[in-house]
Amino acid sequence: QVQLVESGGGLVQAGGSLRLSCAASGITFSTYNTGWFRQAPGKEREFVGRILWSGVATAYADSVKGRFTISRDNAKGTVYLQMSSLKPEDTAVYYCAAAKTWSGDHKAYDYWGQGTQVTVSA
Repeated sequence: QVQLVESGGGLVQAGGSLRLSCAASGITFSTYNTGWFRQAPGKEREFVGRILWSGVATAYADSVKGRFTISRDNAKGTVYLQMSSLKPEDTAVYYCAAAKTWSGDHKAYDYWGQGTQVTVSA
């Protein structure tokens, strides 16, 4: 059974930092590209960033570029999303997802976690 489990969400003040983790099991995680997405209430799911299976390439949405960093530890089967300089508009449920393709389109992703809430207060 494939599982992606996010953790690390919570409440933080604007300007603060959080690190999200996504732990995978049931798949050969090191062969999957991993993406982070977020969804705020009443809004569509939004691409945040992604990392290549090997970790040598990343891509980010313009809204988070320079503030968020994705990394991975394939030995641990875990991907991280380091978020800094957080803004109230970053408030959302954050999801990690795994895909064989290199894409920012959520429809390209095969497996999803359950999400973790991030709330940034002004």
